[in-house]
Amino acid sequence: MDALSARVAEAFAPLDLSGLPSPAHVLHRGLLETNLRVLADVQARSGAKVLLALKGYAQASEAPLIRRHLSGTTASGLHEALFGREFFGGECHVYSPAYKDAELELLLPHADHLSFNSPGQWRRFRDRVKAAPRRISCGLRVNPEHAEVEVDLYNPCALGSRLGTPRAELGDLAELEGLEGLHFHTMCQQGADVLERTVAAFESKFGDLLPRMRWVNFGGGHHITKPGYDLDRLVRVIRGFRERHPGVAVYLEPGEAIAIGTGLITATVVDLVRNGMDIAILDVSATCHMPDTLEMPYRAEIAGAGLPGEKAHTYRLGSTTCLAGDVIGDYSFDAPLRVGQRLSFLDMSHYTFVKSTTFNGIPLPALVSYDPADGRFHVVRKASYADYRDRLA
Repeated sequence: MDALSARVAEAFAPLDLSGLPSPAHVLHRGLLETNLRVLADVQARSGAKVLLALKGYAQASEAPLIRRHLSGTTASGLHEALFGREFFGGECHVYSPAYKDAELELLLPHADHLSFNSPGQWRRFRDRVKAAPRRISCGLRVNPEHAEVEVDLYNPCALGSRLGTPRAELGDLAELEGLEGLHFHTMCQQGADVLERTVAAFESKFGDLLPRMRWVNFGGGHHITKPGYDLDRLVRVIRGFRERHPGVAVYLEPGEAIAIGTGLITATVVDLVRNGMDIAILDVSATCHMPDTLEMPYRAEIAGAGLPGEKAHTYRLGSTTCLAGDVIGDYSFDAPLRVGQRLSFLDMSHYTFVKSTTFNGIPLPALVSYDPADGRFHVVRKASYADYRDRLA
């Protein structure tokens, strides 16, 4: 079991989940605050500002805690921006691979920073942004063409990526007139060493543009709150960049680093069947509730479970959807599973409920927060038929 899953397992071990809705995303506010304190310390020591990337974690019930520690939010489009502005406050940053006319018009009253993906988008919208009734700082997402992400699905700098403008495509630099920032995002679940090499690649390609800039956004993918992450190196990289480029502010926009190691999904065994092996059907779905287990792919850890064959009883865990491949994986247990038994999938706060769907009419998990201050579980929301009905009607 990795360190993040072990942290979640230890925190939840004394707690009784049997009375909670199933399935449910269960967040531990104490663990969330641990992450936020680390990020706040990075801000204080480095001088950078840390934003919550809503694509990785967007739970409005936790906004009061998050906004006490971070500088704002970053959004991938209109609805995330509206959500960030409504619940989280602070700075509101927005980047999209392409803005539509109507979408941009609705963003103007809310965005503090707008990052464009191409010079063409900047040319198209710059006059409209300049005419807005409030000041908006605009930037360009660039592609440093430095890739260390192994899975292409998550690699923003893969060959042929649509994300960011390579230096060779900038053309006439006069077209950058009015832009105040540069934005790059090259990482996925990686450490400060990767950022250090990325910053060097970025400076080698775009360093001549920095004297005209007011800010640079180092993007997301930073595993800052993972045990063993080199925080001192991160601070050195940021401070070194700021010393080389005086007057240029630095932003980081992690999503996963806010919520890793903070919660779990509790699920229930609905039936047990056999087809060449023992199979347990659960009320939680890989495709609906944990899509990264199929897309990345990665293996979700379960409290008390082992690898296939490691413990006495091995089961394949699947869902109640009709998708043949909706299989979470094979796990072993010390004792046979029982219908009605609860299973806890560990470290499942990030990129889970933000990606949840109602495919096949499967209910969304409930949202639950555990507050160590009062020792109680707070059911934030329960799944209902309306979740399915209203997105299709």
